[in-house]
Amino acid sequence: MPKDASAGSPRFPERPAAWRTILFMVVSFPLRILQFVLLVCGGLIGAATVIIWIGIPILAVTIWLVHAFGDLERVWLRKTLCVDVPDAERARSEGGWGRRWLAQATDPTTWRDLAYLMLVFPVGILEFALGLVAILLVPVAVWVVPSLGWLHAQLAITLLGPPKARRAEARAQRLQASRARGVDAAEAERRRIERDLHDGAQQRLVSVAMTLGRAKAKVGVGAQPDTDALRALIDEAHSDAKLAVSELRDLARGIYPAVLADRGLDAALSAQAAKSPIPVDVSVDVEPRPPAAVETTAYFIVGESLTNTAKHAEADRASVKVWRDGDTVVVEVTDDGKGGAGLRPNGGLAGLADRAATIDGTVTVVSPPGGPTVVRAILPCTW
Repeated sequence: MPKDASAGSPRFPERPAAWRTILFMVVSFPLRILQFVLLVCGGLIGAATVIIWIGIPILAVTIWLVHAFGDLERVWLRKTLCVDVPDAERARSEGGWGRRWLAQATDPTTWRDLAYLMLVFPVGILEFALGLVAILLVPVAVWVVPSLGWLHAQLAITLLGPPKARRAEARAQRLQASRARGVDAAEAERRRIERDLHDGAQQRLVSVAMTLGRAKAKVGVGAQPDTDALRALIDEAHSDAKLAVSELRDLARGIYPAVLADRGLDAALSAQAAKSPIPVDVSVDVEPRPPAAVETTAYFIVGESLTNTAKHAEADRASVKVWRDGDTVVVEVTDDGKGGAGLRPNGGLAGLADRAATIDGTVTVVSPPGGPTVVRAILPCTW
């Protein structure tokens, strides 16, 4: 599954698979021993000998090890437990070696890394024992181990992730950017509606008015009007009026489809899938019903994705899955086509990302060459 990650803002993970957690518990234990021994010995020896200056380079090497082990843990957590912990942002200082070393020694990120590395040693002993037990006892592996992996992920995010203030700052920046994209998307939508009205219904109504004006002129003459010509003009005006009504109805449907308002997301997406030239499997489970803005965004994301699939993917099948996950709705469109799709500037998928941004949602695309392509949107129901 594709996953979205905003820079500097870790996402709290789902429970990892049992086999991943067992692998993490068992393989991590030798690393925990090495980390604990090197860091404790380096810290104690460095502190004891700092008075004779030898301790200073020892402490510097120990701090470097803290950084190296912390970065290694972040990579290891991503590979095994699929925990999205951003890379560390460490303090930097201009000046000589001593000033840079002092900046690193007083950096809160260094101490958060050290706290994590010290805590995971006793935790790792327990995890290693349970990991060996889980290999032999299936119920432990199925029910207990994933929860332990999830708990370890929370510890990693808390200590290895950015501080709370930095996460709040990153979220504020992301919200500001999403609001700007939302304004641009709304302006583009306004221009589209204006263009469709001008080029479609407005022209039809102008034609109706002109045709009725010609008919009125024929009636107004003194002689008996030509009934056949008058009937032809009225028929022409009637036809143009019906086309104008149809175009206005299509325009309104493009803003908020009637089936979506009347019957909800399941029926609306099923109707979209029925029009697709390739078979589409639809699965929708969003109870309780999300807000109208979320439904509309999900509807158009699915519609644009299926259109792209039909036009460009050369796919044989596609699937649409929409489900409720707490206060968010997750939309996932998958096809077995040739791949190569992406969020390119001014492209259709980039437009979907802009539409999702209006409600603080995100859209990600995973589409390696050869496929498959997965378009995933996460849409919050509260904002």
